[in-house]
Amino acid sequence: MPRRHTKPAPARARRLLPLLACIALAIGLVVAGACWRDHARQADTLAAFQKLQGRWQRADGGYIVEIRSVEPGGKMVAAYFNPRPINVATAEASMIGGTLRVFIELRDVNYPGSNYQLTYDAADDRLKGSYFQAALRESYDVYFDRLKP
Repeated sequence: MPRRHTKPAPARARRLLPLLACIALAIGLVVAGACWRDHARQADTLAAFQKLQGRWQRADGGYIVEIRSVEPGGKMVAAYFNPRPINVATAEASMIGGTLRVFIELRDVNYPGSNYQLTYDAADDRLKGSYFQAALRESYDVYFDRLKP
């Protein structure tokens, strides 16, 4: 069998390989950093969401919001009592510009889409915001204090 001589790679190709490796490494580091930052942000948001869990009583009556759990995406398992249970159609938490927000929509007899739009006040451990009474088409300023277990 005759021996074949292979030509050495041109100098340009030999210089290109380390450059491509450096570019690939840099891209990998940027992607890893972005993933880490996103994971840290999600962990902070989830920790903030956990502060919402508990029973909250509206200051002007016996209305109770019970937040049983909050998923990482913001979906909440919540109940509402006046003093009997009222169906909660939607319950969501969100973090907007560092502000923890809660939205609860009620759908039941005499509650055709009434809803709460609240923000969490960490200094007072209180939910503050507005209640829209859909049947009357009126909004009210409200706040809820956490009930101690």
